[in-house]
Amino acid sequence: MTDLPAVRRLLKDAPATHDAEVVLTYDDRLVRRKRLVTAMGDGFLVDLAEVTNLDAVWGFELEDGRTVRVTAAREAVLEITGPDLARYAWHIGNRHTPCQVEPARLVIRADHVLEAMLRQLGAGVRALTEPFAPEVGAYGMGRPMGHDHGPEGGHSHAAAHSHAESHSHSHDHDHSHSHSHSHSHDHTHHHHPHSKT
Repeated sequence: MTDLPAVRRLLKDAPATHDAEVVLTYDDRLVRRKRLVTAMGDGFLVDLAEVTNLDAVWGFELEDGRTVRVTAAREAVLEITGPDLARYAWHIGNRHTPCQVEPARLVIRADHVLEAMLRQLGAGVRALTEPFAPEVGAYGMGRPMGHDHGPEGGHSHAAAHSHAESHSHSHDHDHSHSHSHSHSHDHTHHHHPHSKT
């Protein structure tokens, strides 16, 4: 096992040929700084400016010009089928769960809580092992905040990162709420002298 040069940049489009491949689970495809190992056992360093969802790119170009393709690993998923895919997708999205959307089916990571909910809604649910490549968010390279109930701890870590981003949004909301509270307080203060008069 040898170490390859570090990553120079991300490649959005596939080059004519590639020199190596790295197979990563959904959790492992969310990276900032990490040493990855190719399918042939060669390590290389990824050091990006920010946490990046590799689902949005083809792969890497290394400092020596070699290219490494990112491939989704096979993992435990649930295939959802049935007459009302849009309704099932709404319930999945309402729980901020990553979802692979296809014309005749939806695919999510194995999750016993969501599986029970979807069966209650009348969906067909089948456990499979296959690559999981959910929709990439419309607002860039991030990911939805997941409420994963499965055994994988890594997703919860990724979710915690997204939760931190959402926290600032909630903080802004709280600030507006405080302003409204202040307004109500002023109104009460104004009402008090009026009742004394």
